[in-house]
Amino acid sequence: MILAVDIGNTYIVVGCIRDDEIIFVERLHTDTKKSELEYAISIKTVLEIYGVDRRELDGGILSSAVPPLTGVMRRAAAKVTGREPLVVGPGVKTGLDIRIDNPAQLGSDLVVGAVAAIEEYPCPLVVVDLGTATTFTVVNEKKQVMGGMIMPGVGVALDAMISRTSQLPKISLDPPKKFIGSNTIDCMKSGVLYGNAACVDGMIGRIEEELGQKVSVIATGGMAKYIAPYCRRELRMDDALLLKGLKLIYRRNQ
Repeated sequence: MILAVDIGNTYIVVGCIRDDEIIFVERLHTDTKKSELEYAISIKTVLEIYGVDRRELDGGILSSAVPPLTGVMRRAAAKVTGREPLVVGPGVKTGLDIRIDNPAQLGSDLVVGAVAAIEEYPCPLVVVDLGTATTFTVVNEKKQVMGGMIMPGVGVALDAMISRTSQLPKISLDPPKKFIGSNTIDCMKSGVLYGNAACVDGMIGRIEEELGQKVSVIATGGMAKYIAPYCRRELRMDDALLLKGLKLIYRRNQ
């Protein structure tokens, strides 16, 4: 069994994988002020909640979109597993054929997501990761990563709107009573949920126009559960996509 960790700007996804089975998927808040010991304690606590004995762990792997936390989390994972984890980066075998201008610029989270998507879903495909940023990773029918798009994430855009307006309050992301809101709260909810869903639908349509063919769409990330239900396109929700990708990369480097 291995420990898999993906460090994002808002959440750190943590899970354990035994053979092909993902034992659990959990999220910790990303905090660059925490020490390696604090993160080690957090990971150990999650393992205990799910009844995983850390002595069962044979190793670990992590990817990171937050450079200041990469070393901290690497050492934290080593404290928990007793072994140095594999870190996704230069020199690590991924099996991806990356066709962007500078392949080294492709974020490790996008790499990991693409690895898993290509293994599990028919190509061409698009991975929509709704996190701190909303990203679209496009893979063609030859299983080549062509590139994609990056835009402000749901939470980032909402926070910016609230901070720059004097009368708009903070809101939850519960569904509005109806699409056309009749009060400020429901208007905001409708705009955030339906607006982002329409954006995803529209971006996928434009991707298909450029490719000249239909694509499979895989949605992941912490905000996917809020937006995907309102999309008119068929999205395959995969909350464990990054852990699946880490599992595959770990095996390819053994």
